[in-house]
This record gives sequence, C-alpha cells and structure tokens, in this order.
Amino acid sequence: MPRVLTESDVADFRERLCAAAERLFAERGPDAVTMRQLAAELGVSPMTPYRYFQDKDDILAAVRTNGFNRFAQTLEQARDQASGARSKGAAVGDAYIRFAYENPHTYKLMFDLNQPLDADYPDLVEAGRRARETLSAWVKDLIAAGEMEGDPEEIGLMFWAATHGVIVLELAGKLPPGAAEVLHDRLGSTLAKGLKPGA
Repeated sequence: MPRVLTESDVADFRERLCAAAERLFAERGPDAVTMRQLAAELGVSPMTPYRYFQDKDDILAAVRTNGFNRFAQTLEQARDQASGARSKGAAVGDAYIRFAYENPHTYKLMFDLNQPLDADYPDLVEAGRRARETLSAWVKDLIAAGEMEGDPEEIGLMFWAATHGVIVLELAGKLPPGAAEVLHDRLGSTLAKGLKPGA
C-alpha cells in the first residue's frame, strides 16, 4: 500500500519533476519527452509521475506557469527597487534581459512554445496575465511622470516585442554574445524618443 503523501511531499516531488521536465523539454522538445523518461530522470517508477500530474501537458503547463511567475516576480522586484520613472523602466529592461540569459531553458519554454490548451490551465493563464502586467506597469510610471504619452498596454507590447526579438536572435546564435543587450538599449531609446509628449 503506498504511503500517504503530505502536502510537503507532493510539493517537493512536483518541484523536482518540473525542474527535470524543464531541462528535458528545452533540450529535446516536449514532443520528444515521455513520462517514462521523466520518471527515469528522477529514479522512480514509470507510473509515479501520474500520482502528481494528469499527463505530460499538465507537467508542461506547470513548468510554464512557474516560469512566468518567476519572470514576473523578477520584473516586479526590479521596478519596486528603483526610484524614479526612468530608473524603473531601465531596471525592468535590465531584469528582463538578465532573466532570459540566466534562464534560457525557461525562457524558451515560456515564449517559444505554443501550448494550445492554455485556457485549460487557469494557473498558467493567471501567470501569463501577471507577466504581461509587469511589461506595462513601468510604462504607466513614465506616462504618469509626463515622460511618455499613449496607451500603456500598446507601448508595453512594442517594447516587449523589441526586447524579445533581440533576445531570441542572440539565443539562436544569429547575433554575437552581448548584442541583444546593446540593441535593447538602442531600441528602447529610439522608441522612447518617438513616444515623448509632443514628439
């Protein structure tokens, strides 16, 4: 008879399984990873993961949810620790790039993967919403300070698209190391100039 699992036991195993899955999914692609491989990675029986997750899609959703929440927390902390609207914007941009460089597997799974069943995972939907909010909150600071004008959601998406683009190009080897950070700064300055009041 299997032992009764405590909440701590469940949380610990789910965390370890998600960490292994994140690495394997990023290295091989989710379609090439089986539940049996995930179990072997942790040295447990092939059926053990099913005690904690419904299936591989459930694990992938959990991995992506964790990634989006860590990403959002990183950007929120950067914004909270900076003072002044411009400093907050710069801090969020720096934190974004640092997160992508330090967590390339996570970043790839978060943004470069289409999981058509997102709506079936409310925690994933909420984590994605939280991440999107972090990408417009600093714009709202600049608008409130009179440094920018326009729709903060739209402006946030423009900066996000530019930042994401240069990061993905560098991670794919299409730009030399460090180029994404330089281009991010130049793109940010160029976009900001066009969004200044009266520009």
